[in-house]
Amino acid sequence: MIPHAHIQRRSLLKLMTGTIVASGLGHAGLAFGADMVAASAGDKVMTLEFDQRLFGRIVSRLNGQAVALSDFAPSETVTLNVSTDPKVPATKTIDSFSFTGKSQAAVRDVHGKGVKHTISGASAEGVEKTLNITFYDRYPGFALISATYRNRTEAPLEIAGWRLGGHTLKPTGTGFWSWSGSSHADRRDWVQPVGLEFNQPNFMGMNASDYGSGTPVVDVWRPDAGIAVGHIELTPKLISLPLLATSAGAAIALDSADAQILMPGDSFTTLDGFVTVHRRDYYATLDTYRKVMADRGLAAPKPTEGCYEAIWCAWGYDRNFTIAEIEGTLAKVKDMGLKWAVIDDGWQTSEGDWYIDAKKFPRSDDDMRALVKSIRAAGLKPKLWIAPLAVDPGTDLLRDHTDMLLLDANGAVQNVTWWNAFYLCPAYGPTRDYTQKLVHKIIADWGYEGLKLDGQHMNGVAPCHNPAHNHKHPNESVEQTQDFWKMVFDTAIAANPNAVVEFCPCGTSYAFHNLPYTNQVPASDPLTSWQVRLKGKSLKALMGADAAYAGDHVELSDKGRDFASSVGIGAVISTKFTWPHEGRGKDANFRLTAERETEWRKWIDIYNARMLPKGQYRGELYDTGFDKPEAHAVEKDGKLYYAFYADTWRGPVELRGLGKGTYRVHDYVNDKALGTVTASTNRIEVAFQQSLLIEAIPAGAKV
Repeated sequence: MIPHAHIQRRSLLKLMTGTIVASGLGHAGLAFGADMVAASAGDKVMTLEFDQRLFGRIVSRLNGQAVALSDFAPSETVTLNVSTDPKVPATKTIDSFSFTGKSQAAVRDVHGKGVKHTISGASAEGVEKTLNITFYDRYPGFALISATYRNRTEAPLEIAGWRLGGHTLKPTGTGFWSWSGSSHADRRDWVQPVGLEFNQPNFMGMNASDYGSGTPVVDVWRPDAGIAVGHIELTPKLISLPLLATSAGAAIALDSADAQILMPGDSFTTLDGFVTVHRRDYYATLDTYRKVMADRGLAAPKPTEGCYEAIWCAWGYDRNFTIAEIEGTLAKVKDMGLKWAVIDDGWQTSEGDWYIDAKKFPRSDDDMRALVKSIRAAGLKPKLWIAPLAVDPGTDLLRDHTDMLLLDANGAVQNVTWWNAFYLCPAYGPTRDYTQKLVHKIIADWGYEGLKLDGQHMNGVAPCHNPAHNHKHPNESVEQTQDFWKMVFDTAIAANPNAVVEFCPCGTSYAFHNLPYTNQVPASDPLTSWQVRLKGKSLKALMGADAAYAGDHVELSDKGRDFASSVGIGAVISTKFTWPHEGRGKDANFRLTAERETEWRKWIDIYNARMLPKGQYRGELYDTGFDKPEAHAVEKDGKLYYAFYADTWRGPVELRGLGKGTYRVHDYVNDKALGTVTASTNRIEVAFQQSLLIEAIPAGAKV
């Protein structure tokens, strides 16, 4: 077989360079001749049109006029393995299906009322295709789509893969921006500009030993419109969502390399996917995707009050912390206005055994409970770090329970590189039972009020071939990872209904299917302040506008002090300062100096006074790619809070989303009045470096 990535690139290039059926194009790029379109399905926002070969294109009505965002090209295809020699791979993609009919019917289901369109065709190779496309009143411009292929030949067909929703957004000379939900070891930006020859396969399985899974969506946009595709299955799937750009435009698709034999007369149906159009950036796509998945039963839990409270983490003291250092810092943490004290990596002897380190806690459980009491006595809430699903070499667990290991097809272990550890299988009962007991002990026995679940390996796992697990198929480990995290979350909440369960899959693109089982998500080791902000926008879309997203330790931001990137977007603030001692490790420079204390205290006071994470993040108002300066908005208590970011900016900024009446504009960081605005006169002239955080207050309301 040809390697999957090669099939993807070849298929996408064919998609982008497919024969254009339409001719006589008008200024909007639409065909004048109605005979060019054999069938269509759509609503007031988007229409999917198909020609006589069932090549598809997307027509947008976002601005009230019909505009073809893509040209006719093979949008749904099936690929056969036609090799007669297993050593010489050969495939054939069937992309042309002569149109045979169309019907439609009203539907009502978990997504509300809608119209289901059925479009059929037949290929010269004897394969019948049936497209099912459903538009719902509740989700304009968001089409659910699947394809069924039936073998009408008299011989078995070896299916090598299929493609769904393959479309190429045409260029306008302004360039493209993109959002991709895949995870990568280089911890790249989820939001990226798309230049010529941009090529990212976005495989939703493992893209490195311990980096994998993600959110099964890819989105690309230009200033006037964007398109996106993804799947809406209730479990993770090992598909790809490639994004490839050439001079013809930016192509996206949902690709599967799931091989199977299709016997004569039999059929198979693709995953349930979606195709959508939108204005501005990716936020609208992810927000609608979240709502559709909530209809299907997957939704993030409502954050508890503690999820929003400001955080201090002892990680500044590194793994070699002492109890005296932590307890000696607690009074300062409380005095600064922070609410949580997190005990990070280093309390345990190893990942896997999770024995209490006797050097730090000589009386074992008694000393651990005593530390929790000290934290509470200081007026703070205790949270404990763990890294489930990892087991270190040399541990008792690995010696006594090799049956828990996740193994590949060759019987080899899967490495967790950060801790030089191995994966445990999340779909294996004993792994779950062992972890459940640990979580219960931490919350119910030791008394911690929160968990910090940590490690890039938590986001997703590889298929498991361990014979001891009796999996129905190896992908059970992939598809049941979310069930493991549900168990962890449910166990913590059962022990303490107000528990905060923080999920930190270091540097990965969060796996959407895990998000229903966490009530706090951090920026997860951001490389830049830009990542703090783009991850915040993404997770507010995927979990809800008032999600408890945390900007992670401020020391990880640009120059180690950019509170503005968290406060401005409505993120929970966090720090790992040390006091009065210095921290440890190669980056140990976290001591709370007098200068830092003044600055930290100011930002913590601002955060506690406004608590913007509890507000509604208004991600639909600004485009993170094309709007300059970068802008974000949060609505809370009748006010609108705006945050603008740029290295240097001098000029107008636009305050979008204002209601009726006049608003007073106030720079709440520097306590400075900036004039008044209305919805129709919503621009003000400003000058700033790095950030400008302002609030628009209805006339008559208090500052």
